[in-house]
Amino acid sequence: MVGDSHACAFLSFCAVDQLSGGREKKLVFLTARVHPGESPASFVCQGLIDFLVSQHPVAQLLRDYVIFKIVPMLNPDGVYLGNYRSSLMGFDLNRHWQDPSPWAHPTLYAVKQLIVQMSQDPSVSLEFYIDVHAHSTMLNGFMYGNVFEDEERVQRQAVFPRLLCHNAHDFSFSNTSFNRDVVKAGTGRRFLGGLLDDTSYCYTLEVSFYSYMTSGSTAPVAYTEETYMRLGMNVARTFLDYYKLNNVIADHINVQNDIYFPSISLHKRLRSASLSEPNVIGKTAYSIN
Repeated sequence: MVGDSHACAFLSFCAVDQLSGGREKKLVFLTARVHPGESPASFVCQGLIDFLVSQHPVAQLLRDYVIFKIVPMLNPDGVYLGNYRSSLMGFDLNRHWQDPSPWAHPTLYAVKQLIVQMSQDPSVSLEFYIDVHAHSTMLNGFMYGNVFEDEERVQRQAVFPRLLCHNAHDFSFSNTSFNRDVVKAGTGRRFLGGLLDDTSYCYTLEVSFYSYMTSGSTAPVAYTEETYMRLGMNVARTFLDYYKLNNVIADHINVQNDIYFPSISLHKRLRSASLSEPNVIGKTAYSIN
């Protein structure tokens, strides 16, 4: 489903019956490409979207239990103009979440309004905000999170990155950090982390422009479009673990313990996946632990 919140288009993925009454609706909000030059973020986002709209049984189950709202390009004018970091008017949008202007930062203003509206909706539990970026110096995928006084909340916030580290061989939990840097106060992660209640978790997902190191390896592996997309797929898959849906999916498919996708023809195989080949993408099983 494609939506339009005034100045910003977004995608919404869920089963149709999620929109009607019933069990509490878990909501995941994801944005990408607020910095135009960080093109790997688009491939990560594309991998996640391709997986969520597929007929893979894991994707079908996630659509049944979770509503995903995705803004694939938060700074379209900057991307169109070929800017590296700024919008058409020269603003770094990821420093203006605190008080965005409908005139100077229209996409940011619209997305913030939508998130605030959903956070106040009693029928929806907004549990995740993830902003996807690319990093120019560090390797692997990793996350930034927030710092809280409540130690239990700190531990709960670390759960999703730990699960993602288990599912994605290019994701590094050791590179993941939690901070409250003053210079990042205007970012989506920091601002929404302070705005939303203690059941919500806000992250920046970073991925290297260049390469990643796997456990035990001595040489970096160059990222490709398909391995970026694979990270996006593994982000989606990790919500299966987070929401403890493994037993549900295990009733329907053959469980195997290989968490890696092959690096060839991912999106082509994903688009053609069907229930007759329920847990296979490429030549390797998509694991449900």
